[in-house]
Amino acid sequence: MGVKISVNAKEKDVNDLSEMIKGAKTLMVASIKGLPSKQFQSIKKSIREHAEVKVAKKNIMMRALKAAGVEGMDQYIGADCAFIISDLDAYGLAGILAKKKTPVFAKAGQVAIDDIEVKDGPTDMLPGPAISELGALGLQVSVEDGKIAIKAAKVVVTKGQTISENAASIFMKLNIMPFNVGLNAAAAYDVASKKIFTELKIDPEGYTEELKQAAGKALGFAQKIVYICKDTVGYFLAKANAGAKALEKYSEAPAEEENKEKPAEEDKKEEESKEKEDTSSENDASPAELNKPEESA
Repeated sequence: MGVKISVNAKEKDVNDLSEMIKGAKTLMVASIKGLPSKQFQSIKKSIREHAEVKVAKKNIMMRALKAAGVEGMDQYIGADCAFIISDLDAYGLAGILAKKKTPVFAKAGQVAIDDIEVKDGPTDMLPGPAISELGALGLQVSVEDGKIAIKAAKVVVTKGQTISENAASIFMKLNIMPFNVGLNAAAAYDVASKKIFTELKIDPEGYTEELKQAAGKALGFAQKIVYICKDTVGYFLAKANAGAKALEKYSEAPAEEENKEKPAEEDKKEEESKEKEDTSSENDASPAELNKPEESA
């Protein structure tokens, strides 16, 4: 009797999961390995309006996939994983999960998922054994104002390398948190298209910076090819206004020069006019006056 109830419970779990998958847009398989229970519950609650997080035994998940007609996702199901079922698309869901991750310190024996670099600059570490510990990682240090300063930045752990106990200790002392804890997407299945997506690593801050740089380049290109739109029209109007002012100054300059030369020309004309008057006066004198003898002294 007890066995029969257990079987019915399993069947119900399988049916419930398969029906949820059929009615959703995206099914994601995410790893919960190393995720503390408290944080898992917090993430689960925070994304409730976007997705349902379901954890079950591996055989229940496998049977649910089969019942829902999902193929190719069974290879991503491991011992520590969860189903995330949502009406969002795969990348929209992955973006939300990325924002829910929190940075944590490294532990000895963990494998680095990216290069881990120690930046140069002052630290709060006091001189002593710490100098040897930093030196063991290949870091160049000095003592400044009674505290250790790192002279040059250096990658001390490369991607794929196992983190040593000394490195983990130094990272903690320097407040370096190289790992993020959260729901890590392994793969996502689009229910409508039946496509599987595996490249789901989302870096919101990095992508935002890339978009800003791309937008800046696009704006410069649009201005260069004289493409008129709401983002460039202000630039072209300002440029046209500057050009108009330059032409206005250019057109005023010859007029000023002409005005400066005008008095000289007028003086010349006045002299010519005076000469003509003198000549005319001489011509108007009578013959008697011209032949009149000069009076003797």
